[in-house]
Amino acid sequence: MARKKEFDEDELLEKAVGLFWKKGYHATSAQDLVDCLGINRSSIYNTYTDKRTLFKKSLQQYQSRQTNAMIAALGKADNAQKELSHIFSTLIKESTEDKLLKGCFMVNTAVELSGIDEEIGEIVNKNNKGVEDALTKLIEKGQQAGQFSTKTDARTFSRFIFGNITAIKVAARSGTPKTVLEDIAEVALSALI
Repeated sequence: MARKKEFDEDELLEKAVGLFWKKGYHATSAQDLVDCLGINRSSIYNTYTDKRTLFKKSLQQYQSRQTNAMIAALGKADNAQKELSHIFSTLIKESTEDKLLKGCFMVNTAVELSGIDEEIGEIVNKNNKGVEDALTKLIEKGQQAGQFSTKTDARTFSRFIFGNITAIKVAARSGTPKTVLEDIAEVALSALI
């Protein structure tokens, strides 16, 4: 008879997200996982087979919690202009208050692994496509409300906005001053008008 797991898998994945987010995939050792997750090595490997599988599950957990929450918020927004402004201000606030300069787990993963791990790259691309689709719908709303220019199609605008969101996340990770990040956001938002 199989032994019952003595840990909550969602809780464990949240801890793993935090560790991988802070250290990255390659810099996280098996001992780091044991220390952070509070379970023995054999339990980790019996549940996930290897570090890569645990990383993949952690990335999917992050996507299902963080990215899907953002997508849902974008879908519910009544005022596209206010919502995009809110996204940038929240992003800048969270990024500049993060003393560990972790950046974004998904962006960090894209930089570290997407070019060398096809399956991880697919998760990142699916994540990005979901955000792009939600931004496109929001920008279409803004165009229909007369808040944004219609000289450029909503999909192109959404890619531009998403690119600037990503740039802010990367810049914040290196400790770029808040005023610089605010300048990027301001110009990005003004391009929609």
